[in-house]
Amino acid sequence: MFPLQPDPDASLTGRLLIAMPALVSSPFAQSVVFLCAHSAEDGAMGLVVNRRLGQPGFDDLLEQLGVAPVPPRRRIALCAGGPVENSRGFVLHSADWTGDGSLAVDDGIVLTASLDVLRVIADGAGPRHALLALGHATWAPGQLEEEIQQNAWLSAPATEAIVFGSEHDNKWRRALASLSIDPIRLSRVAGHA
Repeated sequence: MFPLQPDPDASLTGRLLIAMPALVSSPFAQSVVFLCAHSAEDGAMGLVVNRRLGQPGFDDLLEQLGVAPVPPRRRIALCAGGPVENSRGFVLHSADWTGDGSLAVDDGIVLTASLDVLRVIADGAGPRHALLALGHATWAPGQLEEEIQQNAWLSAPATEAIVFGSEHDNKWRRALASLSIDPIRLSRVAGHA
């Protein structure tokens, strides 16, 4: 048998958090969060990757930001990244492109908070995979670990298909399936052996 939860002292940076039924009445219900940073001293920061935004549209957002060309030569998914600073944008993308303001999360994924990446994408180039998240999620030191212990989250390895895939409505189920978990069998009550 393998452990579903990693060592609480280990970093979860670059992993997925999968919302459990205990979060059904929270803004994180059925969310999949990609953790961009996590440490015992600083807490955690991540982006919800399965909440597609209908408005503003990508073209509208580029126009508001003064990024040309509009319409762009290339479009990327636009997500509600979390409840914190939801007017601030973050581009989560593959590591085949970096620029000013880019932070390598792991060997394959980079986080960029500057307009440079949007300019390159609008021009038809840039990273192979990318999504733009408005807002983010944060946890104080120890808070995420406590929520995991209270059965609010499961942790799973991140995959390109789940992080950058276009089927946002299926990401939560696919993330659970990556751990061989059927969501129908999940309980809202935490148990400890």
